[in-house]
Amino acid sequence: MSLSEQQVKEIAYLARLSIDDGEVEQTTAELNNILGLMADLAKIDTQGVSPMAHPLNMSQRLREDEVSETDQSEAFQKIAPQTGQSHFLVPTVIE
Repeated sequence: MSLSEQQVKEIAYLARLSIDDGEVEQTTAELNNILGLMADLAKIDTQGVSPMAHPLNMSQRLREDEVSETDQSEAFQKIAPQTGQSHFLVPTVIE
């Protein structure tokens, strides 16, 4: 699949992108290169390949989930303009 310069202009208009007439040819070529790469990737046989969460074969070191700070919620709620039952109240923005 390749795009024409007219199609690139239409896409730019719909995406609210400003592309000068001098840039249309280069942008068209770059987009066609990207679409060509996507077509090449679509041809690759991925049967039997398990999905990966990360390209590197390693696990992330996790620390113990421990509380490391004191609870200061009461102090913060004392200085808040309005509070409810253990939460902050804010003005209604959308009705």
